[in-house]
Amino acid sequence: MRTNLFKLSAAAGVLALTLSACGSDDGGDGGGDGGALAGEGTGDDCVIEGEVPVGAALSLTGAAASYGESQQNGLELATKHLNEKEGVTYALTVEDDQTDPKQAISVFEGFAGDDTSIIIGPTLSNTAFQAQPIAQEESVPVLAISNTAEGITEQGDWIFRDSLTEGQVIPQTVAAAVETYGLENVIVMYSNDDAFTESGYDVMASSLEEEGITVADTLTFSKADTDFRALLTEAKNADPDAIFVSGLIEAAIPLVTQARELGIDVPIVGGNGFNNPQLMADAGDAAEGVVVGAAWNSASDNPENADFLEAYEAEFGSGPDQFAAQAYAAMTIIDHAVREGCDGGREGIQAGLGNITDLPTVLGSITINENRDAEHEAVVQVIENGAFAVLD
Repeated sequence: MRTNLFKLSAAAGVLALTLSACGSDDGGDGGGDGGALAGEGTGDDCVIEGEVPVGAALSLTGAAASYGESQQNGLELATKHLNEKEGVTYALTVEDDQTDPKQAISVFEGFAGDDTSIIIGPTLSNTAFQAQPIAQEESVPVLAISNTAEGITEQGDWIFRDSLTEGQVIPQTVAAAVETYGLENVIVMYSNDDAFTESGYDVMASSLEEEGITVADTLTFSKADTDFRALLTEAKNADPDAIFVSGLIEAAIPLVTQARELGIDVPIVGGNGFNNPQLMADAGDAAEGVVVGAAWNSASDNPENADFLEAYEAEFGSGPDQFAAQAYAAMTIIDHAVREGCDGGREGIQAGLGNITDLPTVLGSITINENRDAEHEAVVQVIENGAFAVLD
């Protein structure tokens, strides 16, 4: 299928070149690489004739569906807001990667084979590792919005992300938990069949070592597991000061619930997979006291975030989570990249993304560094009264 798509893409490329050549005398033609997407002016004065096509591969079904739904909300709300501004219009297409790398590859092939100017996603890191090479090979910029594993942007110079890595967030989380709770002896648990959670575990283990914390035992599980009672009983018998877990939200909910049912009342410190309001909704009181680092907190009082919170609540009837915020920020970043050179084509956006410096977003002030990773301040949270609060 991929070969056929590449053939189609090549044929489309020849046609695009032909059209471009014909159009060079009359102002150019459309397409993801320029033409009608090359406008006039810059910044707020930029005017682009054609719609800038943006594709998003999100996990709308499968194990990561709860993240994907939030991301879709954030992208659609941001696109709506950007399209109310004069000069540039975005055409957003969201496709379901089904939390399946094979499906994500198919979605990426589809976007790469048409005029899509930039691809957002996919939702999970292990899916991104499989799908992103398609975009790199076809020279389509990618903006990852929730991939936190190490190595994501190392796949090539067309790959960017606005999500903080586990390496940026977890060390701050571990240090804050150790100081707040006086930790000395802990248990570590993680799912060892997922790139995101394995990467999180690696950072968690090294951070605990740097803090001089004794790890009494390291217990592993599958991301599809739902019964953790045997592992938690083993953990309880070690009498730890806390349990550190790198897992997806689908594991976090039963794990936290069953831990409290077994009488484990020590702090549970999670990786980024725990950063989801579904944990409080489904685990209820059992989620109280869970600690998790984050790239965003609703308590942030920057004006962009205040406007976002109000608009999201009005649009969807509930508050956003970090995944919605990162998705919303992605469109802000893309819009800035497009308007900088007033170019909605692939090369124009790639160049613009490389120049993002101190850009105000709902996540705070973002800079894309020389490794195409986002840099901004993280926050350590604790669940109190059914909501995320900043851990003091």
